[in-house]
Amino acid sequence: MNQPQQLSERLQEVLISGKWIAGTNIKEQVESITWQEATAKVSTLNTIATLLYHMNYYTEGVLHYFKTHKLEMADKYSFDAPEITNEQDWDDLKNKYYKASEAFIAYVKDMEALELSKPFFDEKYGDYQRNINVIIEHCYYHFGQIVLIKKLLRQDATK
Repeated sequence: MNQPQQLSERLQEVLISGKWIAGTNIKEQVESITWQEATAKVSTLNTIATLLYHMNYYTEGVLHYFKTHKLEMADKYSFDAPEITNEQDWDDLKNKYYKASEAFIAYVKDMEALELSKPFFDEKYGDYQRNINVIIEHCYYHFGQIVLIKKLLRQDATK
């Protein structure tokens, strides 16, 4: 198996359908979250909806750069999640995340191994492979937050 295929499998594991490292994945976890839970505040933590938007913002941004060589994302906008006021809004956000995740996975899988060493925008950002690994690590980080917030919300609901 070549490097792009290995990276795409790691992306698949965390984003859409894997079970190996965490025993679950982001899609499986957010599917059972209601829009009310997705928007509920727990102390000063970000909401689940905001975290899902944030992860997707970077996934879409990196994919856009891979395809166009134009970097059109900025950290200051990465938490500007749309307002979620009903189940349809939440479904729309989840579906946008699923679609972008699947597109990113497919793009990485089809990359040539040599592309992985291409510089990403500026040398300080490393190469394509580093940025793919950053997406994986970034998603695992926020995935953990989502799981914890979900547990806290459901624990509070049973009191």
